[in-house]
Amino acid sequence: MQFDDDLIACADLVHKGDPDRFRAVMAAPVTARPALFALYAFNVELSRAPWASAETMIAEMRVQWWRDVGAEIASGGPVRRHFVATPLARLLPAHLSVSIDAMAEARRWDIYREPFADEAELDSYLEATGGALTWMAASMLGAADEAVARDFGYAVALSKYLQAIPELEAQHRLPLPDGRKDAVSALARKGLKRLEHAQSRRHLITKQSAPAMLVGWQAGAVLKQAANSPERVAEGTLGVGEFRARCLLAWKAATGRW
Repeated sequence: MQFDDDLIACADLVHKGDPDRFRAVMAAPVTARPALFALYAFNVELSRAPWASAETMIAEMRVQWWRDVGAEIASGGPVRRHFVATPLARLLPAHLSVSIDAMAEARRWDIYREPFADEAELDSYLEATGGALTWMAASMLGAADEAVARDFGYAVALSKYLQAIPELEAQHRLPLPDGRKDAVSALARKGLKRLEHAQSRRHLITKQSAPAMLVGWQAGAVLKQAANSPERVAEGTLGVGEFRARCLLAWKAATGRW
């Protein structure tokens, strides 16, 4: 599928709103990019919806708008015109669109200020957002094991979530059910276990689907940092330097060993 104006706009949205995923897509084969850009542009739009207004009713309406898009794609009927929804409807198989509803429901947490009741609620949020997104991305490209994709997606989502903690706290949120260092370290180690478990079953992700897993190019390094030095989460110093980041992504893209 060639890039039309909508897909170009999707790529620009991902470039500005999710630069790490943009770099991962640009490291993927050209044939994989349309589907990934459409899906990741949707993810940017959905993740922004809860923050679009201080009025909870407006934020709820924006999240519901994307939930309705998912229902339209699932039905196989006409889908509302939108520069992201239109290419997404062309490229996302109807059976995968059911995940949009779970993603939208999870994003409703971002509208309000109540903390997660416990770690299980945080896990459900990460699984419904990052886990589902990775499963959809992999399945759009080819055959993939759902459990492997979701484990990997959870780990990626957790790594990004831990990096976002300072910003969430600046927004007067309580992002972690237990912010003590030992608890943060244990949470990061759990993410590492799920990442390693997914990697141990790499053979269940086909070569065609593997480009969807490039989004995790920094996840292992970030989770190890959080596990070994949990104070870095609150300090906002998680992440790798630019040179190492480039090397990591290039190596994973070249070898397929995500």
